[in-house]
Amino acid sequence: MEIKNLTFAYGRRPVLKELNLKFTPGKITSLLGSNGSGKTTLFQILSKGLKPKRGAVFYDKKNIHSIKPKEYAKQVAIVHQQNRVTGDMTVRQLVSFGRTPYMKMMSRYDNRDNEAIDNALEAMSLKELSSTPAVNLSGGQRQRVWIAMALAQETPWLLLDEPTTYLDIRYQYDILELIKKLNDQYDKTVVMILHDVNQAIDYSDEIVGLYQGKVLFQGEPEKVVTKEHMHTLFGVDLEVERYEDRPIVLHRRCLCEV
Repeated sequence: MEIKNLTFAYGRRPVLKELNLKFTPGKITSLLGSNGSGKTTLFQILSKGLKPKRGAVFYDKKNIHSIKPKEYAKQVAIVHQQNRVTGDMTVRQLVSFGRTPYMKMMSRYDNRDNEAIDNALEAMSLKELSSTPAVNLSGGQRQRVWIAMALAQETPWLLLDEPTTYLDIRYQYDILELIKKLNDQYDKTVVMILHDVNQAIDYSDEIVGLYQGKVLFQGEPEKVVTKEHMHTLFGVDLEVERYEDRPIVLHRRCLCEV
């Protein structure tokens, strides 16, 4: 997936400015940036929720906005930050929606569909909860359901918008370990927005820093997480030390006026 000369504005307020970016297949890439840096807008464009003013996103050398929704959904699965559960819909019923791109009018799930659903439930450790109403689950369990739904789509690419938001630290790492598993064992290319720099360091092959609608840096965490980059990205002093040959962010001191 490649982004070329991408420009987007809300009215007269520019958000993305001639942005160029290429995601590496087979890797986990995390997007970092302060509020207003363009992360969410970029995610919405990647998921075809917004259309750029200029430039384009290309998947397999095709402009994604020229790809039919069902065909795009067979290549790219998307998990948004906020999802709602209504009624008494069970975990399995929700996960089964991941097969929608493959369904024809009035058709039923066949053996291939059921196998994909079962595999997704197994991968996300949800098989024992498959008959449970999703409204009865914890926040961490629900997040696993949404990822399982995306996994049932059987796409090579997975986009995640802040997958650890609203979760306590135990479930944050639970979700991140599952994402790493999808990359390692299922060969999923993952692009996700994260806020925690240390989590991005631990679970990413590459980190992209967005600053004022442009790419400030892109590369391996060991190379791009520096005190200077963090200072520019977030506007705070972050002490960056090394632990087992990897950077770790220790503390911050706000530079802005109170």
